[in-house]
Amino acid sequence: MKIIACLGNPGDKYRQNRHNIGFLLGEHICEHAGVPLNRKGFSAVYGTGRMQSHDVLFLFPQTFMNLSGQAVASVLSFYKEDTTSLIVIHDEIELPFGDIRKKNGGGHKGHNGLRSIIQCTGSPEFQRLRFGVGRPEKGDVADYVLSDFSKAERGSFPELFERARVELEGMIVG
Repeated sequence: MKIIACLGNPGDKYRQNRHNIGFLLGEHICEHAGVPLNRKGFSAVYGTGRMQSHDVLFLFPQTFMNLSGQAVASVLSFYKEDTTSLIVIHDEIELPFGDIRKKNGGGHKGHNGLRSIIQCTGSPEFQRLRFGVGRPEKGDVADYVLSDFSKAERGSFPELFERARVELEGMIVG
């Protein structure tokens, strides 16, 4: 089974924030794949289904970003999976807005959600689907990632989300 952890912060206040692209993209993919997000547990909302002939579990931690690893480690333990079965969808400030890249393993580069997952699972060896949100030209990075996407950025979501969905499908198979 592939565990797909979609990172974000819970609550309407954060819904359209850059830091919540994991939630936004994950919801789009679940809708497209017919994976219902109808379960609660592991300090998360989650749903199971099939994609690309593989069993998948989409996990949306309901802790704040810096505690995401608790939900991820709990679900991995329950299903007796390790981090080789894990794909994390998250925002990436080191990539320009809309740049979508896959990565296997590595550090957290200051991303608190990734830091928490690495700490709680004991391993950085998992796949990542990184969605570029850009870096602020000036000002605090934390304020930037907790700011909302612009109207123009949101307008490009349909095309970008489809590209990301195709990338994720390849990661599930591959």
